[in-house]
Amino acid sequence: MLALLASGTSRSSSSIKLAESESAAQNSNMSWGTEIWDQNDNIAIHTNRGIDALDKYANFLRDRVAIETEYAGKLRRLVKNYQPKKKEEEDNEYTSMQAFRNLLKEVGDLAGQREVVSESLQLQVIQAVTLLSKTLREERKKCLSDGAMLQQNLTTQLSSLDRAKRNYEKAYRDSEKAVDSYKRADMDLNLSRAEVERYKNVMTAKIQQSDDAKNEYANQLQKTNNLQQQHFSMLLPAVLNRLQELDEKRTRGIREFIIGAAEVESSVAPIIARCMEGIVKAGESINEKEDSFKVIERYQSGFTPPRDIPFEDLSKLDPDTVQESHYSNSISNHLTIKGTMGANKLKKRVGIFNIFGSTKNSLTADGQKEDFSDLPPNQRRKKLQAKITELQQKIAQETNARDGLMKMKIVYEANSSLGNPMTVEGQLNESEHKLEKLKLDLKKYQGYLDKASQAQVATSSPQANRNQLQNGHRTSRHSNGSADDHHEDGDDQPDDAGSLSRSGSEDNVAQIQNGHNNNNNGSASPESGLGTSHTSLPGSGQGSANENAIGEDTYYETEVETLNPLGTCRALYPFEASSEGSIPMNEGEELQVIEIDQGDGWTRVRRANNSNGWDEGFVPTSYIECTLYA
Repeated sequence: MLALLASGTSRSSSSIKLAESESAAQNSNMSWGTEIWDQNDNIAIHTNRGIDALDKYANFLRDRVAIETEYAGKLRRLVKNYQPKKKEEEDNEYTSMQAFRNLLKEVGDLAGQREVVSESLQLQVIQAVTLLSKTLREERKKCLSDGAMLQQNLTTQLSSLDRAKRNYEKAYRDSEKAVDSYKRADMDLNLSRAEVERYKNVMTAKIQQSDDAKNEYANQLQKTNNLQQQHFSMLLPAVLNRLQELDEKRTRGIREFIIGAAEVESSVAPIIARCMEGIVKAGESINEKEDSFKVIERYQSGFTPPRDIPFEDLSKLDPDTVQESHYSNSISNHLTIKGTMGANKLKKRVGIFNIFGSTKNSLTADGQKEDFSDLPPNQRRKKLQAKITELQQKIAQETNARDGLMKMKIVYEANSSLGNPMTVEGQLNESEHKLEKLKLDLKKYQGYLDKASQAQVATSSPQANRNQLQNGHRTSRHSNGSADDHHEDGDDQPDDAGSLSRSGSEDNVAQIQNGHNNNNNGSASPESGLGTSHTSLPGSGQGSANENAIGEDTYYETEVETLNPLGTCRALYPFEASSEGSIPMNEGEELQVIEIDQGDGWTRVRRANNSNGWDEGFVPTSYIECTLYA
């Protein structure tokens, strides 16, 4: 049964194909010259509408090209507007940002493919459509002109035939009248022979004219029939067939143009598909865990959380020590994990809280110090390592350039015709200078890295260091305002990240020497040197070196230069010190101004304490009324 169905289906399909082929053969044998020979006006209207349809398709393609061009331009503008800014380059290490950057690249490629489609349609299709339309209009005009000429010739011949026929009819009627007149005259006995002869001559002449008109009519009829037969069998069909070919050429052209436009689109489809694959791949490359790890790697400071704050038994502590401890702990709420004040405060007050920092350290293009000492330990080491790698690459490039110049110089010296070796001498010297400078920079940054690697600041946060110092160190105050810190560790360097003091006072602070801690006269803060007693102690003299044998520790008194007062000030309002480096004051209290406001809203002042020393620190400028010396 299935075999019968299959055979029946195959026979039906073959019969359909046969019918289609016969129909196509039949259609191919049909022509406008034989089938619609009498529809000249309708053929002219049809061909004109066909060419108008071709022009309409050309306009459609032009509008599409304009849309494609505009779309590509807007895509490119979109990609440009969303390109990562220079200030966002640091975020490009995250997989999500990398994926977005790859997405923008793929969208840019998509815009390029739309431009390719636009250009290909313009060059391959629209120009061809325009040329074909122009050619068809010219050919149609010529065909219609030829057809009109043939029709004019046939009309002229038909007019000649009509005139010949009318002449023949008139001559025949005149001859008939002449014959009748002669017969009547011949039967009339009253007429003379001469009159009868005259009627006879008139009849003979009219009969001759009728015969001549008849012959002319016969000749014109034969010519007209021949011309008409030739017109409708050969001349007019030829013109109509030319119009048919013209219309078929237009139809075939539209088919090819539509297919060509689709092929243009298909040619970029694989590239567009790859762009889509690239976008999908970019999306799949996003890894939230990796981004989280990079956030840790980027912002990890290397500090450990602070230890527990020890209990302070006030009955067993010196009152001055209690006050210092209170001031030291009061800033804990203002410290971030970086060990500094909040980022905004740090940027605005870098001139205030940087007494122990160096003002001679130049800044990089992004506002950081040259040795990156303003960064946490981990970040500082990473920055230094990246800078060292960059310098090593530059050294390698410059070395290759120098070696190339050396080889060129050797070749020139061996063969002077190739060039003058002195021409590369200046370039060699410049390359040597660059290389030497790069090597010095590399050595400098390697020293920075070694120093950062040897530092012990990464083991604990500044708050933990403070707690450790307060818990594990004993502070005693001398009569001249100096303090001896008795350490249990041999080396304890100040933490740069935890030291928030004004950089302009660097010259008033003794630097760390030979791995030992120096004791700032009157300073009880191991981080900032600012508390209830600070540097610039008048009358402290040369100081004395106290050696207290606790383990192998050695302690030194530091000679500090006294700052001359710039004027005096009076406290308008009471102020409680709430940040490191500031000191409290009471309303109406008189103080000495030793450093004016640098534009950050703080003024550095000092006052005498009960230990024949000085208390120094910063107070809000708006809280005091200053009177400066002339």
